[in-house]
Amino acid sequence: MTMLKYGYFTAHPCALPLALALTLGASCANAAEAFDPDSPWMLGDWGGSRSDLARRGVDLDLEYVGEIGANLGGGYNPDRTARYSDQYSLGAHFDLQKLLGWSDAELQLSIADRNGDNISNDRIGDPRVGTLSSSQEVWGRGSHWRMTQAWYQQKFLDRRLDIKLGRFGEGEDFNSFVCDFQNLTFCGSQVGNWGAIWYNWPVQQWGLRVKYHLTPELYAQVGAFEQNPSNTEPGNGFKLSGSGTQGAVLPVELVWQPTLAGLPGEYRLGYYYSTAKAKEVYKDHNGEPAVLSGEAYRSASSKHGLWFGVQQQITGSGGANPRGLSLFSMATLHDRKTNKVDRYVSVGAVYKGLFDARPQDDLGLAISQIHVNPDYRRNSEAINRANAVEDYEDPNYLPIQDTEYNAELYYGVHVTRWLTVRPNLQYVRHPGGVSHVDDAWVGGLKVQAAF
Repeated sequence: MTMLKYGYFTAHPCALPLALALTLGASCANAAEAFDPDSPWMLGDWGGSRSDLARRGVDLDLEYVGEIGANLGGGYNPDRTARYSDQYSLGAHFDLQKLLGWSDAELQLSIADRNGDNISNDRIGDPRVGTLSSSQEVWGRGSHWRMTQAWYQQKFLDRRLDIKLGRFGEGEDFNSFVCDFQNLTFCGSQVGNWGAIWYNWPVQQWGLRVKYHLTPELYAQVGAFEQNPSNTEPGNGFKLSGSGTQGAVLPVELVWQPTLAGLPGEYRLGYYYSTAKAKEVYKDHNGEPAVLSGEAYRSASSKHGLWFGVQQQITGSGGANPRGLSLFSMATLHDRKTNKVDRYVSVGAVYKGLFDARPQDDLGLAISQIHVNPDYRRNSEAINRANAVEDYEDPNYLPIQDTEYNAELYYGVHVTRWLTVRPNLQYVRHPGGVSHVDDAWVGGLKVQAAF
């Protein structure tokens, strides 16, 4: 799901009282104006106030992501329509060394609001089981405001040791990945998408992350996060208490960020362990199908899984504004006894600056596979036997899920420094992993703006 930077909205600085403008050292004559294509913000530099605040240690932003998905053909319901979803993110980042003289200390506060609908829910996938992925990654966790970040970060030992604590999501630091694609299988932390206990943006929970740089290019990190499903509930967007906590999610990760032949790369290998009890997806305590025996599903003392991620630029130029071809791949493995999805894998490529006249534009292509745990399929089959239904067309039939494939091709037009528009075409084979559902084509449009 989309993870944005800090966000904040305010009036244009030239409308600020003169005394405040003088205090901030604002200069409307020398700062980027609103809608300046070379400014990183649509509202400009607020007459210089924004840059001056940053020099003093305060970064304020408002960011927006909007996504449109239209079913062009195939899917569960071929009647063509479109769905729209969006997210606003507001917040502030404080450099406490500049503000208070606290060496290598930072504070982050942010909130987010999501709205809209998802084309995957009732057009691409069979509504009885839905799709495994989502053609609009920004959709999810309800249409309401949430606190998404409230953390403090402190570095020690010449910045080799980095400690972060507060309320945030695991995917900010572990199994992280950029979110330029619109299909969920190529966006953000994939463990959070398939692990069922790891919550991505905009959900947050109490957490601690400790990172140590073994070399300038290599670091190891460990974390501890509360496993609390109640944080996902619509009414708990600003919840701070630990009520409802079932255990802890403990991730550990090794990250290598080399420069190979002058080109940057990142390689991640990680493992997570949950201390909370989990239910198996098929058997009871006697090893029989729980649906047929009528007994409770067998309890497991924990859940665990692995992940791998790689991004490497292989052609072109590096530096501050790299152009050229980059390849990536991600994979996750999950506990087969307790998890619906037992494995996921994706591969893709992104080319930045394909045309000399458009050096910031990017072209992306990727494919993915999401595989459903065989025991989960057996449980669905047992439910159908218990309900005495065999016909897929019967509304009481529970569709059997196996493997879903997703592909996306996009072209990112960097209209200005503050506005990027990415039209995309997606292909979903066996939506929801259900072979009875026709393969689907989805036309998408992703808009990202920084105000």
